[in-house]
Amino acid sequence: QVQLVESGGGLVQAGGSLRLSCAASVRTFSNYAMGWFRQAPGKEREFVAAISWSGGSTDYAESVKGRFTISRDSAKNTVYLQMSSLKPEDTAVYYCALDWRRWRDYSTSRAEYDYWGQGTQVTVSS
Repeated sequence: QVQLVESGGGLVQAGGSLRLSCAASVRTFSNYAMGWFRQAPGKEREFVAAISWSGGSTDYAESVKGRFTISRDSAKNTVYLQMSSLKPEDTAVYYCALDWRRWRDYSTSRAEYDYWGQGTQVTVSS
């Protein structure tokens, strides 16, 4: 089965940076689109960023455009989320997700993702 393990979360001051990693235990990782989502207390899980199976296409939520960058390293079976200029409203549990349909571009809908990590907490203090 597919396992996704996030790391890199923590406490950071506003304006700071963090890089999240998500390691996937799956063969042919490069066949699958990946996404990052987040969930703040009392709120629904929301889309943050996505990357196509090839890495050639990416998309971002409006709230993080210009501040976050998603990337992938197929040699390491890992997807990253580089977060800069962090704001207190970025505080949430961040989840990575994998779309099991091969060679798809990407999706911004959580319903399209089949496997999820356990999440990593990001807290931004003001």
